[in-house]
Amino acid sequence: MSQQEMIKVNGQALANTPEDLATSYNNFYEFGYSKSDPKNKSKDFKARPWEISIEGEVEKPFKILVDELYKKMTLVERVYRFRCVEAWSMVIPWIGFELRELIEYVKPTKEAKYIRFTTLYDPKQFPMQGGLFGLNTSFLDFPYQESLRLDEAMHPLTILAVGMYQKKLLPQNGAPIRLVVPWKYGYKMIKSIHKIEFLKEQPLSTWEKENPKEYGFYGNVDPQVAHPRWSQASERVIGQRGGRVPTLYLNGYAKEVEYLYAGLDRTKLY
Repeated sequence: MSQQEMIKVNGQALANTPEDLATSYNNFYEFGYSKSDPKNKSKDFKARPWEISIEGEVEKPFKILVDELYKKMTLVERVYRFRCVEAWSMVIPWIGFELRELIEYVKPTKEAKYIRFTTLYDPKQFPMQGGLFGLNTSFLDFPYQESLRLDEAMHPLTILAVGMYQKKLLPQNGAPIRLVVPWKYGYKMIKSIHKIEFLKEQPLSTWEKENPKEYGFYGNVDPQVAHPRWSQASERVIGQRGGRVPTLYLNGYAKEVEYLYAGLDRTKLY
């Protein structure tokens, strides 16, 4: 089904987080605030048929079913560290394809400098999109949106995942397709992608719009740059007994990606 690649961090292969933990301890605010809400409140979620719209600065905009899309791509398995901005972490074996392969397939114009992803908007499937407790208010300005610079998106570590643990993605993990950028915090890794746009100008992402004092465009993992309300110097590894462990710069992938940010102030990359 896939070409397996064991990603190493600091020269050591990564031990996978137990599957039952990775599929039951999740942030997906479209389903609720609690870590258990995504699993408990997504049982009727329908991930297929699922259409993705490719728009913006591309040679020819189009729509395609997700199952048809990934059949055109090269599926690989990538074992990546996953670091949440809340200072906990996992190690996940993803199945997906490199985002750069999709970018080359859709042929963006020379004007394209950024890529924006949008989650499906469907309050019938995502209860929190309809407002908190049935009121006409929402925790976030849905649908959720996240973005990358085009050079970040073209990096071979950046993938669009369609599975994990050798299975198709479950709703709580972002079915049927989600973004995975292993050197960034989890809030950048948008789930249940419904639209992909290629843009000339840097867009405003959901958390950046919601709370710009705490969340920026980049979301790069950096133990030396604290969140305004807590330190990022260490993390709690889900499923591992014992104390906290030190957080690695760029989540352990600095050797591969830090050149992307040469000359930029690290404190501005949050």
